[in-house]
Amino acid sequence: MPIGIVSDEDFLKELGQPKTADRNVVPQIIDITPSHGRNSGDVNVPDSLRQIIGEEAVINGRQAALDLAKDFGISPSSVSAYTKGATSTTTYHEPKSSILKHINKSRERSIKKAGKVLSGALAAISQEKLDYTDAKDLAGIAKDMSAIIKNLEPKDVVPSDQANGPQFVIFAPQFRQENSFDHITVNE
Repeated sequence: MPIGIVSDEDFLKELGQPKTADRNVVPQIIDITPSHGRNSGDVNVPDSLRQIIGEEAVINGRQAALDLAKDFGISPSSVSAYTKGATSTTTYHEPKSSILKHINKSRERSIKKAGKVLSGALAAISQEKLDYTDAKDLAGIAKDMSAIIKNLEPKDVVPSDQANGPQFVIFAPQFRQENSFDHITVNE
């Protein structure tokens, strides 16, 4: 058979196969068992999901973030990394700015909401209510909102050398002896 363009029937006849109408093609589903590590075709967790999991951990607690991550098949160690703004456990101390920025924005929104509720609760405690009514409920709300704000605010990291209070460094210059200077003889 010469090389060139041929019809499907001629091509199948040359291969020794029956015509296309006579063939029975049965597709098969091949089950690929998951292995450790990344399988072919797997992709990274999108940054948007990392941001949501990190936000969930900061706002609603670690358990809520673990429950959310479990739905997507994400490990608890990855949840810890996302909470700090990192993309994985290997980059734990090098947070990604986009994830950290999203977590901090959601933290600030929650602090702002709790602050408004706290201000409202404190404003609702009036002298009249203190005189005639039990204001324990309003005080409890104010206490809860202040605890929420305290828990959501980032912890200030104090360097270990400043942990013991202020330190003073005193500079004391050394006196030079006269014989350490160069001598020049001047004639008048």
